[in-house]
Amino acid sequence: MDSRVVADRGTEVPPQRPRRRGADWWFRRQRGIAPYLFVAPNLILFGAFSFLPLLYAMYISLHDWGLISEPAFIGSRNYLRLLHDRLFWQSLAKTLTYAAGTVPTSMAIGLALALALNRKMPGRIVLRSLYFLPIVVSAVAAGTIAAWLFNDNYGVVNAVLVRLGVGRIAWLSTPQWALPSLMFSTLWLRVGFCMVVYMAALQSIPAMYYEAARIDGATALHQFRHITVPLLKPATFLLLILSVIYSFHVFDLIFVMTGGGPGFSTTMLVQYIYRAAFVTSEFGYASAMGIVLYALILVFTVLQWRISRQAENVM
Repeated sequence: MDSRVVADRGTEVPPQRPRRRGADWWFRRQRGIAPYLFVAPNLILFGAFSFLPLLYAMYISLHDWGLISEPAFIGSRNYLRLLHDRLFWQSLAKTLTYAAGTVPTSMAIGLALALALNRKMPGRIVLRSLYFLPIVVSAVAAGTIAAWLFNDNYGVVNAVLVRLGVGRIAWLSTPQWALPSLMFSTLWLRVGFCMVVYMAALQSIPAMYYEAARIDGATALHQFRHITVPLLKPATFLLLILSVIYSFHVFDLIFVMTGGGPGFSTTMLVQYIYRAAFVTSEFGYASAMGIVLYALILVFTVLQWRISRQAENVM
């Protein structure tokens, strides 16, 4: 019998060569291996610049290590020291206060702006650009601008207050006003980002939902409550996590505006970690505080994720 295979239309097709063992294994496994090949660069970079430094920080936190001295293993003493460190708890309280004042406010204002600028109105593109502009400015430059705006002597904010008859306020030189000035500056920086995220989420909601609600006689408030808010939950969850992480990690804005002062009135946890590492040269203690900060963010993210999942299951 001829080794060629005769096709239905009379054309002769040469027989296929048998695959080699390695090639046959690759064809069977490529669907499972290909995804890992695509994510391998990101995993390698994440491991090199995030996971390995985290493990090394855990190692350092178990040692007494100065700038020039040799590390000495002390076990959990750095973590036990945190329990009795008044400045640590004070900086943690300031961080929580800062986050509580900026996160929900920036998200609420961002949502309000997104709802307003998502409609057809004259100049909305210009307004969107103006609100988003602070995001593209570096935090150091933004902190310099904010420090100039809130300057006690020649700041624009005080100039406006004097014109209104309120008088000058010592924004950056008094403990009672230094933290609010940082919160106002953070809102100026974060509102535009929240607005853009919410606007993208609003534009992804099908218009037929609102049309059906209007036909059924639903008011604008009912549409917002029963259509907009539930469908914005993924965007809200994302913004909440990112905003809390930003609030816990904020450093450059505070470093430029107040340097953590006056006194320790604006010293957040990150500023205290920086002070312990590069001012007093206590790298082991600073690493222990960094691990605690990482654990706090991780616990908050996991809890918020579980709450979000449970809410979705109920719905």
